[in-house]
Order: sequence, then structure tokens, then C-alpha cells
Amino acid sequence: MRRVVVTGMGIACPLGLGVEHVWRRLINSESGITAIQSFETKDLPCKIAGQIPSGPRASNKLDIGEWIPLKDQKKMDRFIHLALVAGIEAVEDAGWLPQSEEDRCATGVMIGSGIGGLNTIAEAALLIAQGKAKRISPFFIPSALINLASGHLSIRYGFKGPNHSAVTACATGVHAIGDATRLIMLGDAEVMIAGGTEAAVCELGIAGFCASRALSTGFNDRPTAGSRPWDKDRDGFVMGEGAGVLVLEHLEHARRRGAKIYAEVTGYGMSGDAYHITAPAEGHDGAFRSMQAAMRNGRVGPDDIQYVNAHGTSTPLGDDLELEAVERLFGQAANGLAMSSTKSAVGHLLGAAGAIESIFSILAIRDGIAPPTLNLEHASRQSVIDRVANTSQGRKIRRVLSNSFGFGGTNASIIFSAVA
Repeated sequence: MRRVVVTGMGIACPLGLGVEHVWRRLINSESGITAIQSFETKDLPCKIAGQIPSGPRASNKLDIGEWIPLKDQKKMDRFIHLALVAGIEAVEDAGWLPQSEEDRCATGVMIGSGIGGLNTIAEAALLIAQGKAKRISPFFIPSALINLASGHLSIRYGFKGPNHSAVTACATGVHAIGDATRLIMLGDAEVMIAGGTEAAVCELGIAGFCASRALSTGFNDRPTAGSRPWDKDRDGFVMGEGAGVLVLEHLEHARRRGAKIYAEVTGYGMSGDAYHITAPAEGHDGAFRSMQAAMRNGRVGPDDIQYVNAHGTSTPLGDDLELEAVERLFGQAANGLAMSSTKSAVGHLLGAAGAIESIFSILAIRDGIAPPTLNLEHASRQSVIDRVANTSQGRKIRRVLSNSFGFGGTNASIIFSAVA
């Protein structure tokens, strides 16, 4: 199989815009979780979320008008806006702007989302309820469709290769990257722009997850303390918004053009729980098999991995079950293994989570730093695994495993390695 490397990265998340800016804030133990200001929360049990700060691009904040003309903004839901912001950064970072028809046809896009245009759908439904159906925009359907994130990015740059999308709830980002990697391995493309995007921090999104009792409600007065993976006081996840996009490239193609190479995708595994629509089975067997499949695909063992970026959402059930699955798979190699949940700083970005966490995993390799798990004050379960509580750690990291698990029992694990 052909080797696939990462040559560009782009991010928009609650810590701001720009890979280097966000990474610096993350490893400095800063949080992007705040009180919700964009809509009324008085009737909602959860009043906090990870939201992208508004402001000029020069200050690493988001003014969508600096990225997308107003006439085009109205044709897209916010999740597409965010995909374009992260996608533009990734493409510019990679320096891949193909001019020939052959190169354009060899470049594809695969950006997924767990939910897509939720707020756009909510606003259209409200118009119908008010008897104003004729006021629904002719762009309503294409602005809400998940695959339009890929569509708009491909149109912007003229990328004519595979135009695809993944939709697997909170495993979407990893599935998009892993599946895009395989397209390159099989020769269907030389370059793929891949990742995940989500903008479900809206009244309907928060109300829906509150109804399922999934969100944190006990830290409304202390937003930055709300996401606390593995801590005994955790009471649910904190939703976040954002997008993460990678430029994936056939290694020889990247070398021929002298591209900067961040890391190599060296393992990808998937599994299904076949158990419950939202809860993992005892022992989290699905997570175990997903990680095992990634290691088997990458032909590596537990001793070869120095850091795990956990799914770690801050839910009472899921965190410790994932920890148990990692301990079981790694065995003796779990001693001294570093594992953290970066959702503690940005919240749970649903379909974008795995893509953003892939970026953090790659930067952990590049800089030799394991990012922290914020708010881990009193662990609910003891472990030989170092969960990097509250402060980042300098470590020699050559290989990282990143996990993403989603509703419906869908699991994805991916391995990134330093390029020899």
C-alpha cells in the first residue's frame, strides 16, 4: 500500500483560529469554554459551551465576513462556514494549489459532520410553524446538507477528485481522515482534503442533548470547569463548535514537490458495538477492538505508542470504560503511557472532534508535548496510565493513537507517526 502523510492543517475551535495559536493556548492549559451568549438559555439546564470567539482574523478570532462574501454566507449553514475557514488554512499551509487538470482531478475532499445544518433546519421549521413557509430560502436544502462542506471547498479550489463525506456522529472526523487515507492508498487520489466540522451550539442542539441528559449542568457558574474527563465530579459533556481539516498526500507526491511533512498516517481501525444507541457495553469492547484494529493495520504493538488522545468526553459512564479498554489492550505497556482528553479545553465538537484531536495528536509528535486534561482534580478511577492532569508534559512522542466513538456504537481509532 502507498504511504500517506499530512502536509497541511487548519483549525477553528473554541480556543480560536489558526493551528499554532490554538496549540499554544492548549498546551498552556487555557480553556475555550464560556457561558452561552448567542441565544437565550433561561429554559435550558445547560448554559455553557465551547464557542469560537468573535473578532478580527488578525487576532485569531472569527469574523466570517473576512472569509466568505455576504452573498455566499447566506447560502451556507455555519458548519459549512467553519469547514471553509479550516479548509482554507489547511490548503494554504500545504501550499497545494493545483493548476493543471490532471492535478485537480487527483485532489479530492472528504469533510464530514455529525449533525450538519441543525440551526438552519430549526429556523426553517419555525417559519413553517408561523405560517411563513414562502419565506424559506431557496438555499435552505443545500445549506443544511452535510456533504456541502466538501462541495463548497472543492468548488472554491477546483478540486475534481473524490468528493465525499462521512456521517458517523462523534466518530465522523476520524472516519473521514481514515477513509480519505485509504482512497490515496488505493490510488483513487494523490491528495485528499479531509476532516470534520460541526456547528450544533444552538438552542435546538443544546435542548436536544439536555433532553437526553448528556450535557453538564452543574458548572453553569464556572464554565471552564464544566468539561472534566475522568474527574469524580464530572456530570456530562460540554458541547463545542468548530472544524479541523488535514491535507493528506501520497508520500512520494509530497516529496516530489518538496512539501512540509508533519506526520504519517500509519494505522486506522473501526468497529461496531452492536449493543445500544448511546451507551457503550461493559468493558467498552467496541473501543478495544477499534484500537486493536488500528494497531493491526499499522503493524505496531502497545509498546510502540507513547501517547493516546482519548475520546474522553466527561460523561460518567464513558470515560472510565475507555480507560479500562486502553488498560486492557496495552497491558504492561500502560505503565507510563500518557493519555489525555483535549475535550477538557474545547468541549466535545461532535463530528469535528476527531479531526481537531488528530491535529493535536500530530502536534504532540512534532513538539514532544502531551497536552493536558484540564480539571482532573480527583480521579474517579485510579490507573497506571498518566492522564496528564492539568499541565502539559514534555515527552518523546513518535507515535500517537487517537480515539473517537459515536452514537449508534460506531468506533474509530487512528495512528499518526513521525516520518522516518
